This record gives sequence, structure tokens and C-alpha cells, in this order.
Amino acid sequence: MEEEAEKLKELQNEMEKQMNMSPFPGNAGPRIMSIEEKMEADSRSIYVGNVDYGATAEELEAHFHGCGSINRVTILCDKFSGHPKGFAYIEFSDKDSVRTSMALEDSLFRGRQIKVTPKRTNQPGISTTDRGFPCGRYRARTTNYSRSHSRFYRGFNNRPRGRVYRGQARAMSWYSPY
Repeated sequence: MEEEAEKLKELQNEMEKQMNMSPFPGNAGPRIMSIEEKMEADSRSIYVGNVDYGATAEELEAHFHGCGSINRVTILCDKFSGHPKGFAYIEFSDKDSVRTSMALEDSLFRGRQIKVTPKRTNQPGISTTDRGFPCGRYRARTTNYSRSHSRFYRGFNNRPRGRVYRGQARAMSWYSPY
């Protein structure tokens, strides 16, 4: 048992040494970037839209090589199918490269006109998918379905149903868009 424990410790130490050795100087393995670091990296990055689906990172790097030295090219892919989404992000090593890369707006890349804009920084707490009305927030308080909806849909349960009330319902409309 003790020999196996020693072997495990040796293997863990070797793995830690391999994780600490990285091709980038000063980078000691994976770490989480702070908001300021993300904002600084985003200020050196551009968004490239309308990218051909068969494009590679090397081809994009070759297309933008005249703008400055490139740190990273990221082509986003769909998480379910694995196919490219049609846009990419390019991070440069300095901010001046972003301004020079704007000259490649509407240039042809693999037969398509690409769109080049500075990358925007996502602000924490602000969602682009928020549609306004909180659907599930108020329903959990009451178990009676008609009472929980009566706050939002006035007259929903009091509306007469059936053929008998058809004439009255036409005369006095219960729906009002305002």
C-alpha cells in the first residue's frame, strides 16, 4: 500500500510539472482571467463576421498578418453539431493593430465579403437574451392555476365559453391590445 501511495505521489508530481511547463512564458497552466484582463484583451481584439464555413485559423491569420502580430484566432463552432458558426475573433498583441485591421472591412476572404468590427466586452449581469417578462417568477407562490394567472390575464377565467354566449362575446370584445 505504501509503495502504491509513493508511486501515486510521483505521478502527481510529474503531472504538476508538465502542467506548469507551457509554451507561453509566465503562464503557469490554466487560470481564470479577471474582468480587467478580459477588457484589456477585448480592446486588442476584433470580430470578423461572414467568415466562410471551411476557413481555418491559419487562413485568417494569413489574411490579417499585415495588421500586426496575432496572439490568437478563435473560430466559434456550434456545440451540438461542431460546425463553424460563420464568425471569428482575432486577438492582436497591441491596440494599434485593431485600427489597422479596420481597413480590411468588406474585403474578400474565400469569396465572401467579411465584416470587421472591434470586439465588444460583455458586461457581467447584462444578458442579450433577456426578453423582459419574467415567466416563471410569480407562478410558484400559489397552487391554484386560475388565481395565479388572474393577476396577468384580466378576465381570462371570467370569459363566457361555448355557443350560448357567442353573440354577447362578439358585441363586447374581451381582448384589448392596449
